[in-house]
Amino acid sequence: MIFGRRKRREQQSTEEVEVTPEASDDPEETDAPAPSALEKAETQWLEWDAEFQREEGPFDIEEVDLEADDVKRLDLGSLVVTPFKNMNLQLSVNKQQVPQAIIVRDKDSAIEVALFGAPAKSAYIPEVRRDIIAASQGKNSRTTVRRGPFGTEIARAFPVQTKEGAVGMQVTRTWLAEGPSWVLRGVVFGKAALEPQNEDVTITVTEFFANLVVRRGTSPVAPGAVIPFTIPEGAPKPEEQQVDPGPVEGNGLPRG
Repeated sequence: MIFGRRKRREQQSTEEVEVTPEASDDPEETDAPAPSALEKAETQWLEWDAEFQREEGPFDIEEVDLEADDVKRLDLGSLVVTPFKNMNLQLSVNKQQVPQAIIVRDKDSAIEVALFGAPAKSAYIPEVRRDIIAASQGKNSRTTVRRGPFGTEIARAFPVQTKEGAVGMQVTRTWLAEGPSWVLRGVVFGKAALEPQNEDVTITVTEFFANLVVRRGTSPVAPGAVIPFTIPEGAPKPEEQQVDPGPVEGNGLPRG
């Protein structure tokens, strides 16, 4: 197939489910939906997942021909990036200077992208989603699951402290796309997270995520383990970044 940029329409639904903390042994603290309601919600989430088939990306390297056009892309080893005008890209590395994620910004929004191993013969996104939701529960936070442009997405609002010491709310959208033995995760910040129905502010990060190409390789990778990126030759050495709240218990995936 010929690989090229494709305009992707936002598939944002008004249908959404707010996820409350799990039930407590104390009846007065019990705030969760009945198990039947949660099971019904998960059935809906699987249907939204099934609607998204990756025909328009993100892609696996075996599904595209990068030589079929003259677009200059950024090769990060396990991930090939198609840049957009005035794109600002930053590598997030661990203490060993191994790139774990990229943070891409436009004028009003940003998206953090990371790549993880997944089982070869079973769907992994439902398990990842459950772990992200469980890890997202906390005081004054709000988690909503809804239909997004890449299947089911997770919207979060949680308190953060600004540089000036004030407390504000951070709003994010998490996208998950699954390919052959990999899961690609994108966490959206800024206007594209605050205004999900506004195509003018969401189109850039949506198109960027859709045009990503994964080159996972054949090395064994445990489900949930980070698949690192490669620093391009000649690129400046990145500084250590920590933009994620931490790992999700159970599968090693950073929270989204």
